[in-house]
Amino acid sequence: MDKPADPSLTARFTYGPTVLAGPGACALVADLPPPGPVLFVTDANLLGLGLARGVLAALRKAGHELVIFTDVAADPSEACVLAAVEAGRAGEVASVVGFGGGSPMDVAKLAALLLGSGEAIGDVYGVDQAKGPRLPLVLVPTTAGTGSEATGVSIITVGATEKKGAVSPLLVADHAVLDPRLTLGLPARVTAATGIDAMVHAIEAYTSARLKNPISDALAREALRLLSANLLTACREGGNEAARGAMLLGSHLAGVAFANAPVAGVHALAYPLGGHFHVPHGHSNALMLPHVLAHNLAGAAKDYAELLDCIAPGSPEAGPAQRARAFISALERLMAATELPLRLRDVGVGETDIAILASEAMKQQRLLINNPVPIEEADARLLYEAAW
Repeated sequence: MDKPADPSLTARFTYGPTVLAGPGACALVADLPPPGPVLFVTDANLLGLGLARGVLAALRKAGHELVIFTDVAADPSEACVLAAVEAGRAGEVASVVGFGGGSPMDVAKLAALLLGSGEAIGDVYGVDQAKGPRLPLVLVPTTAGTGSEATGVSIITVGATEKKGAVSPLLVADHAVLDPRLTLGLPARVTAATGIDAMVHAIEAYTSARLKNPISDALAREALRLLSANLLTACREGGNEAARGAMLLGSHLAGVAFANAPVAGVHALAYPLGGHFHVPHGHSNALMLPHVLAHNLAGAAKDYAELLDCIAPGSPEAGPAQRARAFISALERLMAATELPLRLRDVGVGETDIAILASEAMKQQRLLINNPVPIEEADARLLYEAAW
């Protein structure tokens, strides 16, 4: 019998975690972990603000002993992950809950993996290097931007400045809980930076040179529509629950999109800004976004033209090149309206730092291979200069 021919796939897509979304959804977190102690990963600021109080009380009421790990900073380090793992081992935890922005969720994902599998952290960096299994994992975002609750990606700072990623389906959570009430107190600048971060996820997923597919495209378009329509309202009316909910959903959809069609040049050039200058990740993406998009016009004009109506409905009909440039201009206007500083000089980067930033960006080949137009070191220098 002849061996059947391999199917001609038009898409390969993996859906993310089971989602519980809506105002007050965080009250359901206690029903999700299996019996046994829970490693609760968050940061000290969130704990101090009392955002986690209701979730922690519900987990205790459900009979879970809690190991609360709060030693998570922005751009979390290997040492932070290993400390969380050690705390989980000492508490003999049966599951992990990550509560916060991208940093606590990234730490929670790796902690669940390493606690479940016993692997060394150095062995799981890269794409599909993790062997598993992992412990049951619940993620609860308190910002609308990273999409970390949707992805199988965890980004960690290794050494003083280098960012490394672990990418694996094993890092996809079992449940993601999207409660807009947890985001109501975010300052305008954080709202802007994280919202733009989510928009970058949607844009880069839609234009990815690898693994772009119709399902991620549909999610990316809807994510960009939700995010762009609600970003300024969320920044200016921090207590607007409807706008916050739309941002949180848009961020999640963008996360599912880029979990399947990976991000590219904007992120590759943003990571050195976080590693060397501790610029928050979303703000780093905002700083580089228009410059990388302009660089990509030769390869992505058609895609950018298609995305124009997501952020500027009713735009005049024109050719793809004109619509693509209009798309970049519309993004620049939207970002400027958030009042987020948008020049590298505004975040402490000097002209003399550009060479090292360009060199460091070249280490992000995992991301650069997804860019629709190649970015070599000389290109990166020009892009940082344009952003300066």
